Amino acid sequence: MNNKLGVYIGSFNPPHIGHKQVANYLIDNNYVDKLLLIPTNNYWNKQNLIELRHRINMLKYYETNNIKVDTIHNNYDYTYELFRVLKEKYPEYNLYLVMGADNIIRFNEWKNVEELLNYNIIVLKRGNIDINAYIDKYNYDKSKFIVIDNYPLEDISSTIIRNNLSSSYLDNKVYKYVKNNNLYR
Repeated sequence: MNNKLGVYIGSFNPPHIGHKQVANYLIDNNYVDKLLLIPTNNYWNKQNLIELRHRINMLKYYETNNIKVDTIHNNYDYTYELFRVLKEKYPEYNLYLVMGADNIIRFNEWKNVEELLNYNIIVLKRGNIDINAYIDKYNYDKSKFIVIDNYPLEDISSTIIRNNLSSSYLDNKVYKYVKNNNLYR
């Protein structure tokens, strides 16, 4: 069982070129063999979160042979619950949780974090967060973490995109979808 399945969970509100760059980077650099993009329903009670169907439709533009949008597993309250289901569904894969460095700061507060530490966790640099310092602080097994601190791509915020909607941070097809469906007004 050497196949690596990355699990990239987020609100993707909207999915922007940064999300696409992360997905392609992980595949192109062999961090994972396949990647699932899993847009979450609104269990975080985020403000300004558009309907799940729109976010799925926009993410579909990012699909390739190795990058797939998961349209089934969008309603789990906790990541560990999702991973239990994915482990059963994809027994031929080792699962890799993909997260930005901003998530490592409070990872110790995640529900059943001990169970998630049974999987490999890919953490991508974001801002000036010292990922390894948090791994040390919480005394995590370093062998479970793949820290990508030389990640070359730009840090993009969905919040900024929603507040100043322009095509500069959105894939052209996503931008057209947003405009055609009058989203983020």
